[in-house]
Amino acid sequence: MALGRNSRSERRSSPSNCSTVTLVVFVGLCLVGIWMMTSSDVVPGDVSNSESQSDVKTKVETDTSFDESVEELAKDDIKVNSSAEDGSSQTSTEQEDSGDQVESPQDKSTDVSSPVQAYEDTDANDGQFSTDGDTNQDPHESGNEEQEEKPVEVGDEEKVKDAHEAETEQKKLDGSESWKKSGQEKGIDLKGKIETMNETVPSSTDNLVEKEPGKHNFSAAVSEETTVLTGAWSTQAAESKNEKKSLESLSRGKEEAFSWTLCNVSARTDYIPCLDNELAIKKLRSTKHYEHRERHCPEESPTCLVPLPVGYRQPIKWPLSRDKIWYFNVPHPKLAVVKGHQNWVKISGEYLTFPGGGTQFQHGALHYIDFIQEILPDIAWGKQSRVVLDVGCGVASFGGYLFERNVLTMSFAPKDEHEAQVQFALERGIPAILAVMGTKRLPFPGNIFDIVHCARCRVPWHIEGGKLLLELNRMLRPGGYFVWSATPVYQKLPEDVEIWEAMSQLTKSMCWDLLTSKKDSVNGVGVAIYRKPSSNECYETRETNEPPLCPDSDDRDAAWNISLQACMHRVPKNPTERGSEWPKTWPKRLQATPYWVNASQTGVYGKPAPDDYQADYEHWKHVVTSSYLNITGIDWSTVRNAMDMSSVYGGFAAALIDLNIWVMNVVPIHSPDTLAIIYERGLFGMYHDWCESFSTYPRSYDLLHADHLFSKLKHRCNLLPVVVEVDRILRPGGHLIMRDTTKAIEEVDTIGKSLHYETRILYLNEKGLLLMTKTGWRPEEPSVNAAASAQAVVNNQTIP
Repeated sequence: MALGRNSRSERRSSPSNCSTVTLVVFVGLCLVGIWMMTSSDVVPGDVSNSESQSDVKTKVETDTSFDESVEELAKDDIKVNSSAEDGSSQTSTEQEDSGDQVESPQDKSTDVSSPVQAYEDTDANDGQFSTDGDTNQDPHESGNEEQEEKPVEVGDEEKVKDAHEAETEQKKLDGSESWKKSGQEKGIDLKGKIETMNETVPSSTDNLVEKEPGKHNFSAAVSEETTVLTGAWSTQAAESKNEKKSLESLSRGKEEAFSWTLCNVSARTDYIPCLDNELAIKKLRSTKHYEHRERHCPEESPTCLVPLPVGYRQPIKWPLSRDKIWYFNVPHPKLAVVKGHQNWVKISGEYLTFPGGGTQFQHGALHYIDFIQEILPDIAWGKQSRVVLDVGCGVASFGGYLFERNVLTMSFAPKDEHEAQVQFALERGIPAILAVMGTKRLPFPGNIFDIVHCARCRVPWHIEGGKLLLELNRMLRPGGYFVWSATPVYQKLPEDVEIWEAMSQLTKSMCWDLLTSKKDSVNGVGVAIYRKPSSNECYETRETNEPPLCPDSDDRDAAWNISLQACMHRVPKNPTERGSEWPKTWPKRLQATPYWVNASQTGVYGKPAPDDYQADYEHWKHVVTSSYLNITGIDWSTVRNAMDMSSVYGGFAAALIDLNIWVMNVVPIHSPDTLAIIYERGLFGMYHDWCESFSTYPRSYDLLHADHLFSKLKHRCNLLPVVVEVDRILRPGGHLIMRDTTKAIEEVDTIGKSLHYETRILYLNEKGLLLMTKTGWRPEEPSVNAAASAQAVVNNQTIP
């Protein structure tokens, strides 16, 4: 019995012993499995890293051109930051296994599913963007700092390991903690590894640069925006003294949830914040001097979006756009009705057509242009005369046809009853801005335009002591021409005779010589051409000092929010002074250093001014030809209207001179005032404060280029309304190329993503390159009724 009990007891305890053994075996197998998985993760990584490090060192030592480096990157199928409209984030197999999360630079919507788009700035010093270390450091110098491995969200394991090894190698080359600041400390492991992989590219180009003396140091200066100096030129803000107070910087560096709405304004699709400020215009005490057409910017820049015209489509390419545009892109028929008989613009089916006529040249602009040179051969279009100001330009056919004579024309007109005239010009691909000759100076320096043209521009030049004509005198180059085509020149009605006599007296007192006055038998209009003196002799021999000479304290270059002055500035006497000589003939003047830029002056980047100027030109030629034109993915045949938002010497525009592209060079008012140099080389531009709205219609530009602009603006105003302004003036399908600090890049990229822009980023140490492409996305109308009402207006629009 006892035996029986023991047997049963053993049988009863047997299942418990089996369970224990099974559990022990199971745990052991799990531990073995975990050990095997861990080994497979680490051991191959070590081997791969060893091979990758060797590859990277070989690449750094042997690469001899930026283009070759870019091609290698393109073959590597590395993933880079790319915006996705759905905002979703992809997860790698490794993440699914481990449960780890990886964040993108701005948000969790970063798309890493596409191959690298070899998008790079070919600045010869891109590898030395950081200001923390020695820019001349030996690229083969290495440090011994260790880096922590973290999981990376990339599909191809080998490429991730290559990227990690490149990261380690670059950190050794830098000899600083900059990588940690831009990658590890932010917890953005994917960005850190991909960025530092790309950072090996400039290292290879550094070797090339060192073989070409002269490029390296300047490129460092160009890239190191923290070392930019004012040099020999003050800022427009300092000259003007009346610029608006800097706006307080709002909180930055935080990701925000953006809620976009369409602008609820009467101007609708044509909204221009500083010209359509109805509240400010209603408060004006007088409109006698066209104050209501001047800039009246709102205290807070708007952050609403301008809607697209119903039926908007991609603009017609130049040169076809000079002759016709899509009607629904600028659906304004008024000028076709009022000015159709003068051949300004006509409606033909779904197009607006431009026969090339104007009030004073109904039979075509080209004949009128040739007639001007016929009566005064010294005009020498495209050689002696290169940069023209067209006052009251209409639809800018004069400037549009001057392109055939190698002449660049700054056309301007107010936003007035001549509905959308400047908008027509821009849609055609012709340079134009909105401005009026009222109470303030135009946003240009003095002594810059070779010719000022007025074809019945409706400006009363002779009134109030000739204050408006004296403004032209300020901007006209000594020895430059004023071409006046108006009824007082050739008609004998009492009013015309009175104006002609007043103009004759005024121009004589200003020492302008009337060179010729003839009537064109074809157009039936007359043209008078005056010449501004090139010396002070006449000023000093006048019987009366009327108009008076400006005091020496009056700066002819001060132009931002400066009231008009009824005086004349003396002509420069010193041979080294700007304005004392005529520029070289075109196209020589494009590349030649201006005669008044001398070695005793310090350039913007700290070198002697002539060296600064030439190095800037070489720098931008290299960047544009090796990078922008080849690897941005931009179809440059669609780019006609371009703007350099922060131009220095006009190097970016000069590098694009062989393309069918014109560039508006904007010199910010708080930047060194180099705008006169840009005009001297046969290019053009204007002053502007980017904390305010630009004086142009929405959808004006195909390309905006911003070199280290946004990081500077952050100290003066919030970047959100600045990006909204970029969105306003950029056409759907247009591009923003932004070179700046990592922080500024990330902030603008975040806003761009929320606007459904397609974005691509490349980081280089603490700075980077961002390409944003505007899509056709707009938020929904505030209400269904509003949208239906807008649609009904278009549907019921009668096209003559």
